[in-house]
Amino acid sequence: MKTFIIAEIGINHNGDIRLAKKLIDTAAVAGCDAVKFQKRTVDKVYTSDYLDSPRKSPWGETQRAQKEGLEFGKKEYDEIDKYCREKGIEWYASAWDIDSQKFLQQYDCKYNKVASAMLTNDDLLDEIAKEGKHTFIATGMSTLDEIEHAVEIFEKHGCPYELMHCNSTYPMPAEDANLKLIKVLSDIYKCKVGYSGHEEGTLVSTCAVAAGASSIERHITLDKNMYGSDQKASIEPYELCRLVKDIRETEKIMGTGEKVLTAAEEEVKKKLRG
Repeated sequence: MKTFIIAEIGINHNGDIRLAKKLIDTAAVAGCDAVKFQKRTVDKVYTSDYLDSPRKSPWGETQRAQKEGLEFGKKEYDEIDKYCREKGIEWYASAWDIDSQKFLQQYDCKYNKVASAMLTNDDLLDEIAKEGKHTFIATGMSTLDEIEHAVEIFEKHGCPYELMHCNSTYPMPAEDANLKLIKVLSDIYKCKVGYSGHEEGTLVSTCAVAAGASSIERHITLDKNMYGSDQKASIEPYELCRLVKDIRETEKIMGTGEKVLTAAEEEVKKKLRG
């Protein structure tokens, strides 16, 4: 089975469409199947008190200035849509509120995504599931009961879904990966289960493929030292290229599970068994 590889651009574009395009280029050159963004309606996701609180950033002195500085609008998403078509790579975004999900509906994206933070937002999940698109559901910070409830919403609407095992720490210590949970979730829900990682490096994500992950999503950046809360938990272009290569090699290494003697092994058998 071919692993679906997603380069999470998220908000690592820092509000700059030129940087977003460079990240799309990086994902396309590495051989990723899709890039993913994040979309928020700032006043719907955050309280006014929070938005008015202090935070220094390249855009100003408040949380509002920082949050709004990181948001793309229709002009930028029109460019992203056009650019991804030119590059032959899929794109989609995780919406953090219903207005953002409705905004994304104007584009012909094949996929939707439920962010871990939104897993318990029933109204948003209803809006997403009604579209009937294949939806990646991240399960970070969630109990099995919460996952079960989200799955019920998607099954009620007959919407295809794929769970994504996830640990929502940035960056995640490798020893917290708990990759055996991939098979557990697959056995419980009888569905594909991918892995959304926030660890440093690429080893855990490659191991996730060996553990049965159907998809791999990783945050990408041009430079981990750039401004942004997700940069440290992201991988740089050379790491992304290595990850894609290692995933494709791992798929070959894992094989089919059938007991088959290769032609080379048959020759050795003749020599050693006579």
